[in-house]
Amino acid sequence: MKTTSWSNACLSPDNDPTLPIMNRKLLFFPFALVLSTALWAKDLPKALLIGDSISIGYTPHVVAALKGKVQVIHHRGNAQHTGTGLKMLDRWVGNTQWDVIHFNWGLWDLCYRHPQSKEQGRRDKKRGTLTTSLEQYENNLDELVTRLKETKAKLIWAHTSTVPQGEAGRRVGDDDKYNEAATRVMKKHGIRINDLNSLTDGFPSELFVKPGDVHYTSEGSRKIGQAVAKEISQALSL
Repeated sequence: MKTTSWSNACLSPDNDPTLPIMNRKLLFFPFALVLSTALWAKDLPKALLIGDSISIGYTPHVVAALKGKVQVIHHRGNAQHTGTGLKMLDRWVGNTQWDVIHFNWGLWDLCYRHPQSKEQGRRDKKRGTLTTSLEQYENNLDELVTRLKETKAKLIWAHTSTVPQGEAGRRVGDDDKYNEAATRVMKKHGIRINDLNSLTDGFPSELFVKPGDVHYTSEGSRKIGQAVAKEISQALSL
């Protein structure tokens, strides 16, 4: 596996085409905090967060909740879909001995995109092509989990967050289908599940950036971050 330096472990939110522009700028400082935490606290347990823009949004809140207890790092870039994960996993994990890896893929996999769509990310559930079929998603996850188990870290799968009504490129209910497939894989491998889907299903509309958007406000991300921090703490028996 390639070595990942701490300087490269810090994500640049500008690499994420699905993250609202205002949130990219707001996330710059918190990710500097992620990096600085990694540089000071070398004796603390290390937790790697793998995921898309949803995880990018909640990472600073996980860092804050576990400050002084756990080093929390988000890999560089957006994890996108499981196909990207298969290509990039070794680089993201690097040679670091992670104590916990909290991971998710899903919202990109179940997204339909069309080259002529005017929506952000070319999303189009009417004319578009599905990124990853349900069968391929399950197969990809199985391979990803098999490889993650080689790290010897405690693994936590995060169920894909909710798809709200009116989402341009995602169909309501597909999040449940893909999470069911993920559950089969996690049960097969004995991986604990952080059910962020049930959590976000219960969110009121004001915790979303806007109607029909899968992204969350700072308060929404904070609530998700609290749930992630709790799972990591439990996995480490803190």
